[in-house]
Amino acid sequence: MLLTVSSGMNSFLQFCTVLLIFLFVLVITWAATKWIANFQGGRTGGTNVEVVETYRLTASKYIQIIRTGEKYLAVAVCKDTVTMLAEIPAEQIHLPDRPVDSMPDFKKIFEKAKMLDKNQRNEE
Repeated sequence: MLLTVSSGMNSFLQFCTVLLIFLFVLVITWAATKWIANFQGGRTGGTNVEVVETYRLTASKYIQIIRTGEKYLAVAVCKDTVTMLAEIPAEQIHLPDRPVDSMPDFKKIFEKAKMLDKNQRNEE
């Protein structure tokens, strides 16, 4: 009986140790990723060059519109090359009303989904 309790306690302590090591590695990984992202953001944070839009043609081929200073350029980006296609007049560029990087509000989406679910349940 005592041996069973002891082995159970030993297993629990091993589990807790593995869990703590896993959490430690997870925190270290998160901190390293955050540090690298900030480091990269600082290196590429220019104001004269900006990718306005990217269109994927195939798995490794893209057409991008790039703003360099006051000029807009269309370039083809392939696996090993970047080729300038044309210069686009600023009047022909249609910029989106809201920033592309802005994320939708998750709370609003979740509330809408809850209301749809509630309405479906009431109909049944």
